Amino acid sequence: MLPQHAEQVLAIYQAGIDGGDATFETTAPTWEAFNASRLPEHRLVALDGDRVLGWAAVVPVSDRCAYAGVVEHSVYVHPDAQGQGVGLALLTALLDSTDAAGIWTVQSGIFPENTASLALHTKAGFRIVGTRERLGRHLGRWRDVVLVERRSPTVA
Repeated sequence: MLPQHAEQVLAIYQAGIDGGDATFETTAPTWEAFNASRLPEHRLVALDGDRVLGWAAVVPVSDRCAYAGVVEHSVYVHPDAQGQGVGLALLTALLDSTDAAGIWTVQSGIFPENTASLALHTKAGFRIVGTRERLGRHLGRWRDVVLVERRSPTVA
């Protein structure tokens, strides 16, 4: 993911937000905020020529050294590219990247209504840890969040 991808990455993020079942966020951040919060070595885009089809990135879950190998990830696919394997390709490449870097746990929170994302994560080797009920309010209603995680098979 490079600065020239910024506009398309943020547009895809906003499309996911607008769908209502991707995140508690209500608007995509600025590129500066997005760029500052995601680990640069684990930010990926899927491209068709110059067109960004989707993106994946991670953020550390904590700055405490005990959690140095634990990240939370996001994966977003352009609405026109959904159902074509883009999400799985991104997630697989992201896991290869995090495994190679010694990251032992990749996790995410997914709204239970986002069945496509839950299926994608199951296919990529994630397990459901549990459901955090009424975790936050989103667009005027309480939302549950399914916590998923994938432990690296290569990081001891």
